[in-house]
Amino acid sequence: MKELELKYGCNPNQKPSRIYMEEGELPIKVLNGKPGYINFLDAFNGWQLVRELDRATGLAAATSFKHVSPAGAAVGQPLSEVEKKIYWVDDMDIEFSPIANAYARARGADRMSSFGDFISLSRTCDVATAKIIAREVSDGVIAPGYEPEALEILKGKKKGGYAVIEIDPDYEPKEIERKEVFGITFEQGRNELVIDDDFFSNIVTKNKELTDQAKIDLAISMITLKYTQSNSVCYVKDGQAIGIGAGQQSRIHCTRLAGQKADNWWLRQSKQVLSLPFKDDIRRADRDNAIDLYIGEEYMDVLKDGAWENIFTEKPAVFTAEEKRAWLDQMSGVTLGSDAFFPFGDNIERAHKSGVKYVAEPGGSIRDDNVIATADKYDMVMAFTGLRLFHH
Repeated sequence: MKELELKYGCNPNQKPSRIYMEEGELPIKVLNGKPGYINFLDAFNGWQLVRELDRATGLAAATSFKHVSPAGAAVGQPLSEVEKKIYWVDDMDIEFSPIANAYARARGADRMSSFGDFISLSRTCDVATAKIIAREVSDGVIAPGYEPEALEILKGKKKGGYAVIEIDPDYEPKEIERKEVFGITFEQGRNELVIDDDFFSNIVTKNKELTDQAKIDLAISMITLKYTQSNSVCYVKDGQAIGIGAGQQSRIHCTRLAGQKADNWWLRQSKQVLSLPFKDDIRRADRDNAIDLYIGEEYMDVLKDGAWENIFTEKPAVFTAEEKRAWLDQMSGVTLGSDAFFPFGDNIERAHKSGVKYVAEPGGSIRDDNVIATADKYDMVMAFTGLRLFHH
């Protein structure tokens, strides 16, 4: 297949629309459904991300994409019992394979942003992964292969219209890439930068001790940023992104946005949230929305009389600011990556509030000394990579 006609482009009024190859065949097969223009943008960006994560770590990888940026990304390290609970998979009678673990983590980190996601998997989609996908609101998935039973499960989603794409894992694009904006063609060399252990060898802080897990998390952070709309920063812990801030004009706003998402991930593991008395018939999306409100500043939206009765069997106590801060102070060992240099130490100050211990950024700011000094104040380990990772 050399080209594939699409229903429309980014919006319904943008017609005609297609994807095609100038030379050779498309490296994909659509096994089910009718993926759209944005679906393919998410699929191809996500596939690059998970393929690179798998190569860098040797672990199965998954990402959950929304609007051409990842909402979550992870490798297939085992899930703890608490993680299974906060990702809503603790009730599943399945054997959690590495790729299933990877997707549960990628989807679970920021469930609000992942609602209606497009999924990318670095390895064959097995039955366990398909069963997790089947219960989530999602637009489609791309993977290098599907077990027959897994494919049948996925075909049952969205009344048979769920988009399932198989990609040739051996496909390699040309070294030069092009796109048009306003009728004008842009051309550049593909970003083929390899991110490995050597990428983090220039440690500029007093503390230079990188653990093996920190090296994996740094790779996840920087590879995720490589496919995230800039400006972007990414918080990672124990093999998964826990907070991604994308497309912000100011880096400190990006750091705050991603930091708040990381904080929410940790707050969801508190006893106050784990013990929330949800009604049995509440939908998963409504449960996610309720938790997001409960741990945020607008908690009375779910706790006021006339509201809580629709969600809970009894009225929960307020999760006070003091209680939240005390719980957040227990978060540690977090990694933070930035796609360009931090211009001020305020980014490090904000990162510290979310338990950041390891940092990777390009360096090159005229205030690098201030940024390094701030990291040293909190005994962080910070590497200057020397290379920017903008993605637009």
